[in-house]
Amino acid sequence: TLTGGTMFLMWLGEQITSRGIGNGSSLIIFAGIVAHLPLAIGGTLELGRQGALSTGIIFGVAVMAIVVVAFIVFMERAQRRLLINYPKRQVGNRMYEGQTSFLPLKLNTSGVIPPIFASSLLLLPATFASFSGDQTGTGWLQMVSAFLGHGRPAYVALYAALIVFFAFFYTAIVFNPQETADNLKKHGGFIPGIRPGDRTAEQIDYVLTRITVIGAAYLVIICLLPEVLISYAALPFYFGGTSLLIVVSVTMDTVAQIHGHLLAHQYEGLVKKAKLRGARRR
Repeated sequence: TLTGGTMFLMWLGEQITSRGIGNGSSLIIFAGIVAHLPLAIGGTLELGRQGALSTGIIFGVAVMAIVVVAFIVFMERAQRRLLINYPKRQVGNRMYEGQTSFLPLKLNTSGVIPPIFASSLLLLPATFASFSGDQTGTGWLQMVSAFLGHGRPAYVALYAALIVFFAFFYTAIVFNPQETADNLKKHGGFIPGIRPGDRTAEQIDYVLTRITVIGAAYLVIICLLPEVLISYAALPFYFGGTSLLIVVSVTMDTVAQIHGHLLAHQYEGLVKKAKLRGARRR
């Protein structure tokens, strides 16, 4: 049943991707997270009505939610731009001036992949322990799952370490500095003061490694925020973390794709109108 349901969700996500706007799998995860949001907000307000949570804490959480969302948007849009110069070139009898461009490097190249991978690996002991049927707590799987429970120091430390590891690992997979340097060299582009080729690849890798450190630290802060709030503020739901990161990232990507879709359709309409006017003139 678990395997069949997973295959169905993958198929459904591919259908949404091919026939809709945005990444289908991300939209399914986004819908599942947002569907639980009203219940979490209602539970928090009910605790405030009963006196379990003070009004100051609820107001502080609401303000913190706005600040964290703004922080995520800022960090997801943050870029380190490397200056690229293109020399003068002559085409026929015409001389074209040199151009200046930028190579944008995202601060968080890996996106939401590191928190998802890290949380999935940390859930494996508890999942296998539930499959084993040992409810007495004497099995080694039960002890490992209890040791890696939410809020435990071992869970927090391992969660942060896995996020940092997957941030660097996934960035190394999706971005190849050598290939980027070869493409720049092929088109005549170069970084000022850096020789084209291997030296350019080393410079791109140098910059990318250092901004990935900042991106990994940002992911660790966002993902460990709910653990702190649950441990010290006794909030009834996970505020921040992977859920908030996925919601904000998917919303930004979907809005960007809708804008691109609308611009493409407007451009097609303008082209069709221009062709019709040209045909009438002829």
